[in-house]
Amino acid sequence: MKKTIIAQAKLNEDQRAELEAHFEILPPLPSFDLDAPEVRDALSRAHGIIGSGLPISEALLDAAPNLEVVALVSVGYDTVPVEALTWRNILLCNTPDVLTETTADTGFTLLMATARRVVELATWVKAGAWQASIGPDLYGCDVHGKTLGMVGFGRIGQAVARRGALGFGMKVLYSNASPKPEVEKELGAERRELEALLGESDFVCLTVPLTEETEKLIGEKELARMKSTGILINIARGKVVDEGALIDALERGVIRAAGLDVFEKEPLSDTSPLPGMANVVALPHIGSATSETRTAMAQRAVDNLRLALTGERPISPVNDEVLS
Repeated sequence: MKKTIIAQAKLNEDQRAELEAHFEILPPLPSFDLDAPEVRDALSRAHGIIGSGLPISEALLDAAPNLEVVALVSVGYDTVPVEALTWRNILLCNTPDVLTETTADTGFTLLMATARRVVELATWVKAGAWQASIGPDLYGCDVHGKTLGMVGFGRIGQAVARRGALGFGMKVLYSNASPKPEVEKELGAERRELEALLGESDFVCLTVPLTEETEKLIGEKELARMKSTGILINIARGKVVDEGALIDALERGVIRAAGLDVFEKEPLSDTSPLPGMANVVALPHIGSATSETRTAMAQRAVDNLRLALTGERPISPVNDEVLS
């Protein structure tokens, strides 16, 4: 008898066929409302769940007594109760490596766009305001030769730093990470405490995971330590930054600008001032949003789910202790 999975992920025909060869696939649920009989029925039958942004809760896990694996189509798992999964011997898998370069591309795109005021000036041209050569009030700032401070220096952080150091001759600093001697040698990177990094950097790029320690890591005090010409780039998680403090810093000129792909609440509220601020480039969380990368992420999740449910070791387990 085939095991049953709930497929909340967007899968292509080949990926779906791969899963159908091994498992019974239940149709996507419109929600995970535990008061809905169809949701309760699906969860009671499910051995695996595959998807992104899954609202996994302890109540949901209680309703899924046969669940063996949750395969995320994402790297981050800050919304998933890992300890609760582990206690129930449920394996959690994610998709690292697959989206490193694409997300780094997004980070550096934000860095360039904010430095050269690309969105602001493109909007200005579209509005028909370009009637003469621009003056100093519309100048941007250089990227080449500047100092790039990476807060977080994992795969994505190193990939952003590599673009800066090798492509633009930037000096690289990093914090909130263990020493990386090999990368220091490759890029000439130097490790700093966060306070020092903020004060020395022209661009501060956030790539740390969201944890209890990193929530609101960048607040009023940290923003005040940045240069007044400094630019903040966030491709980590929205809650790593105190959004209210950031808005205030941008309005008062404490820092020059911000490039943001993530926010405290997503989608952004209609009342948020961030999208309308001239010194902000705001993107709708597109870090890994290319057709190639999203296909690769879904395939990694499919492989993780298939391997785990057929008794083999998945490629990227999060809670390895379940396997032992």
